[in-house]
Amino acid sequence: MKFTVVIPARYASSRLPAKPLADIAGKMMIQRVYDQALKSNASDVIVATDDERIETAVKAFGGKVCMTAVDHQSGTDRLQEVVAKLGLAEDDIVVNVQGDEPLIPPAVINQVAQNLAQAKAASVSTLSEPITTAEDFLNPNIVKVVSDKDGYALYFSRASLPWPRDAFARSQTELPDDNVFQRHSSFQRHIGIYGYRVSLLNAFVGWDMAPIEALESLEQLRVMWNGHRIHVAEAVEEVPGGVDTPEDLARLNELLS
Repeated sequence: MKFTVVIPARYASSRLPAKPLADIAGKMMIQRVYDQALKSNASDVIVATDDERIETAVKAFGGKVCMTAVDHQSGTDRLQEVVAKLGLAEDDIVVNVQGDEPLIPPAVINQVAQNLAQAKAASVSTLSEPITTAEDFLNPNIVKVVSDKDGYALYFSRASLPWPRDAFARSQTELPDDNVFQRHSSFQRHIGIYGYRVSLLNAFVGWDMAPIEALESLEQLRVMWNGHRIHVAEAVEEVPGGVDTPEDLARLNELLS
């Protein structure tokens, strides 16, 4: 199975400026992400950026880079520009690996590509992992996903779902025991790695923002709003969190030093 990895990398970041170029134990973050992607079965790995400083850095360590427009509204729009410049076919598969996940497991990259290749009814594939605490279940920064019996997403939300009615009904003042969440596989948090068919990317850039997408601030809901299916599976390996803040960066430096 053939697939391409594209790594979007933006220089601007409100919480951590110049994030892709941040040093992590002697190596730039974008290089660490790139190296992890090279360990996957991808036939090609490309960094997509609109900043010449990132372009220069990627070329310096021998990586491939594609310069994109500066006015894209979303990462998916940027991804579509890359596949158009590469001349990829409509049925080709592209995996979007976030540029701030320097510990992304190669097996997970392979998994999301393989799942999309096998799920013929899906236009997009992604992954999840179990929610095991009430605190995470109620956290709006953790996106939840509910899927059907065949692994196709029913909905993504920042809200707490599916709602365990009886567990919360027992007490109006205390959270239910975490065992409630550990006993059931229905509670899943979304992991932000995606596999796309090129045909979906080409269609996506022509769609308006969906009302539910605007409410939840979740781009994947635009795909579902327009009648396409998203395949979801539990990740075969734990996916470490990305780097969003200076504290995340310091923690990762300590881990890898």
